[in-house]
Amino acid sequence: MNEIILKTNKITKKYGTQAAVDSINITIKKGDIYGFIGQNGAGKTTLMRMITGLIHKTSGDIELLGGSTESELNNARTMVGSLIETPCFYGGMTARENLEVSRLVRNIAGKECIEEVLKLVGLTDVNIKKKKVKNFSLGMRQRLGIANALLGNPRLLILDEPINGLDPMGIIEVRELLKKVNKEKDVTILISSHILGELSELATCYGIISHGKLIEEISSEKLNEKCRQYIELEIDDAPRAVTLMEEKLNITAYEVLDKNKVKIYSDLDNVGKINTLLSKNGVIVDRIGLKGENLEEYFMDIVGGGKNV
Repeated sequence: MNEIILKTNKITKKYGTQAAVDSINITIKKGDIYGFIGQNGAGKTTLMRMITGLIHKTSGDIELLGGSTESELNNARTMVGSLIETPCFYGGMTARENLEVSRLVRNIAGKECIEEVLKLVGLTDVNIKKKKVKNFSLGMRQRLGIANALLGNPRLLILDEPINGLDPMGIIEVRELLKKVNKEKDVTILISSHILGELSELATCYGIISHGKLIEEISSEKLNEKCRQYIELEIDDAPRAVTLMEEKLNITAYEVLDKNKVKIYSDLDNVGKINTLLSKNGVIVDRIGLKGENLEEYFMDIVGGGKNV
């Protein structure tokens, strides 16, 4: 049975009468890369801030690394690295100097961890080492924020829009970094991003949130199944149609839904060939065409078609 790293039970945060997070239950197991998705203002950042202790919950419970009392949660949070919203650093200091301050404040032993995380995020160039953070680009500040979150070898990494401001190459580098940290350092990750295609390259499971409520929690495997493309075939004689496709086109990856409907999961480029074969052999084709959504379309449908996620 997989160890539960984070679990919330009806966690709620209200501002006056408005619920920013409304009775949310999520479960993150050891080794997960949990993609957190929702429109801007859906409650993602608020939930992350409650988990990390930056704001207090209104009601509900949090279980973090096996702890649930206030003292247990405070202890567990020392094993959590986070980058939430825009990272804040001392502009007049270098990246290394900022990380040294963070290391001392967080009582993390050993200076060698600083060079390790700077190397991981690609901030070891000689010119970068000398540059003050106030002169960093947004992408460089994001890299430094991730480095800061990785100090002390956390068991859980919480990242809110970590690829914000990165160019395409930087996005790929961060993706590979997070995969490496997840596999080699056994770090569980909770990550939000508005670049849904990028999350689909990374996440092993997802939580979809809208207007403060969790709409769906789903594994990447099940999500891929739901979004799998196929040829939808409506005909007058399904048994005869599949026999013809097997014998003439060697198509075996199909599902017969009823006597008039078939889903074909292979030969997606052969719609015309399938149509011609069936028609020539007396099978009446009422409808044939590609179906299925990509991951981004699925998310948009779930959260109501909003553009900002």
